Amino acid sequence: MTVVALSERQQPTQQHLAAPAMPRMSVESKLDYCRAFAASGLLPRQFRGQPANLLYAVEYAESLGLHPMVAITGVHVIEGKPTASAALISALVRRAGHRLRVTGDATAATAQIIRADDPEFVFEVRFTIEDARRAGLLGKDVWKKYPASMLKARAISAVARDACEEALFGVHYTPEELGAVVDQEGNPIYLAGEIQRDTGEQAPQDVEQPDFLALAEDCADADGVRAVWAQAKAAGAPREYLDHVAAVGRNKPGAKGAEQPPVEDVVEAEPAGDAQIAPELAEMYDAAQAAGLDVEEADEAFEAAHGCPAAFASAEQLRAQVADLREAVEGDR
Repeated sequence: MTVVALSERQQPTQQHLAAPAMPRMSVESKLDYCRAFAASGLLPRQFRGQPANLLYAVEYAESLGLHPMVAITGVHVIEGKPTASAALISALVRRAGHRLRVTGDATAATAQIIRADDPEFVFEVRFTIEDARRAGLLGKDVWKKYPASMLKARAISAVARDACEEALFGVHYTPEELGAVVDQEGNPIYLAGEIQRDTGEQAPQDVEQPDFLALAEDCADADGVRAVWAQAKAAGAPREYLDHVAAVGRNKPGAKGAEQPPVEDVVEAEPAGDAQIAPELAEMYDAAQAAGLDVEEADEAFEAAHGCPAAFASAEQLRAQVADLREAVEGDR
């Protein structure tokens, strides 16, 4: 069981959050700065080539008293609403002088806040795996792989809203709570309704893309999810998001990967490592790379051989493809 409590060693983090990134500038000077900064390929996708988005982040950081890079990397706007990771929410709470303690594991998490101006009262929120099940969260891939992290994030955001809303400056929810597909740290991989190609270029502003993950979750069977997966791929969704759509399909009736354990077994322990796809699928892509194929070519080759996307394949089909690829490599030597 992990306990996170306020300590003296956390004070430098609070100072860093409050430190200004630059002298106060006019809007025109900030926009010039953002135009130059937007050319960086190291920025999160929503800011690459988008100086207006960067200006929003810089202005928002200034209003919160944050370092702009903290806002750029930690604040994500979803359908016009700013969200923040649980880590940033925790930092805002502690910077305000309140004490935050978090305990939890893969079955439940408890977050407590003791306000600086009311130390005799403890605000507490407990979020359990049963709460997540009732809310329909356990079908999400990140909840299966990282239940402890997701439970803690939910508890932290809920207790912060309850105990010290004034410390959040309008950032009330995490990206995952507003529909973003996130990684184990709560950072968006892909925002609902927003297609961004692997080049980092955004879809045209006047083209509204559907929320393919929501469409997949609404499908009655795996065949329906496969059709949604194909639409998402054609729309240019990145592979990480396609993997999340495929994970929904593997829990639907008619899924070919039937040997997977049920959700109840998966959430008992948080898996080691940072693998985002099944080991057999990773092995297939490794074998394809050894054969000189990139990811798209590997997918096309698999679908031609087995009649379904690799993301929906059974373990046996993936192993067979690995064997064929390795045989092809050996034959070329």
